[in-house]
Amino acid sequence: MANRGEQLWFLDTHVTIRVSYTDGSGGVSVLEHQARHGDSPPLHVHHNEDEIFHIIDGEVRFRVGDDDLRAVAGETLLAPKGIPHSYLVLSGQGARLLTITRGGFERLVRTLSRPAQRSGLPDPSGPPTPEQAEALAQACREHGIELVGPPLH
Repeated sequence: MANRGEQLWFLDTHVTIRVSYTDGSGGVSVLEHQARHGDSPPLHVHHNEDEIFHIIDGEVRFRVGDDDLRAVAGETLLAPKGIPHSYLVLSGQGARLLTITRGGFERLVRTLSRPAQRSGLPDPSGPPTPEQAEALAQACREHGIELVGPPLH
């Protein structure tokens, strides 16, 4: 089944839902992210699902537990559930990557995103206010994700 995908702006990224956890019987979710240079989510832990990253374009640095890894187009890596992880987009042109999970992360993205008003990235939002940071942390907790540290630099 071909899927052009629902287009969403999630924080400062553009997300295309390629396969929703509701599409099949196994709950697998495949999200395509477009992120700008320097994008990095807070260090976090998924308590209910592994997260697989596949780089489509660009170069991305990952922290998975105590390991620092670099990945480029065509490479794939696993962030096992229960292990703190994050990424930092290194390439100047940004990066595109697939995120594959069992659907919990997709539910978080749907909770915090808004429909993309155009193709490409949303305007940068800047650092979150304390209220926005707490709202993000609360939404993450509700979806089995715990924020445990700052973004990578």
